[in-house]
Amino acid sequence: MTTMLGQDPADLFNRVGRHWGWVLAYGILTLVAGVVVLAWPGETLLVLAVLFGIQLIVSGIFRFVAALASTDLTGGTRVMLALLGVLSIIIGLWAVRHVVITLVALVVFLGIFWVVNGLIEIFTAVAHRDMPDRGWSILMGVLSIFAGLIVLAYPGLSLFGLAVILGIWLLVFGILELMAAFRLRKLIDTTNVRHPVDA
Repeated sequence: MTTMLGQDPADLFNRVGRHWGWVLAYGILTLVAGVVVLAWPGETLLVLAVLFGIQLIVSGIFRFVAALASTDLTGGTRVMLALLGVLSIIIGLWAVRHVVITLVALVVFLGIFWVVNGLIEIFTAVAHRDMPDRGWSILMGVLSIFAGLIVLAYPGLSLFGLAVILGIWLLVFGILELMAAFRLRKLIDTTNVRHPVDA
């Protein structure tokens, strides 16, 4: 059975398995982020909200300057790009000024992302029956949906509560990613034994 891309699933996972170190690094970073969030919940959320606002401000400035400096743009495109830059600056300043509301908005977006990510994980595992360790992918998808639904159902939780949910989810997801990395490494080792690479 082949995937939608016309590749044999074993060959696809063989290629992915060669880069298992990236999955391992991602899992470690996610795990560390979870520990940091649980250790300093309030400070972490405030930093995230402020960084989000600063990013919007910087992005807006670049868009506005690009609109004025670029010679390749038409008049209408230049105006739209400049307006988008100004809007980005205004929203960024508002986000920095109203950190609590910014945090709630970010948490809602995070909840939506987790739900969509979980649905994609489950769909991928169900659609590809030859995929190794489908159970883990389904479990990760269910956990992602569960965490997202909790956040979306209770967006008005205290910031501490939201930080705890975020920290726990990052820990769980980081551990699952670490396990996935070692499963990929085992898969590539097994594949190399069965089908040694030609010299």
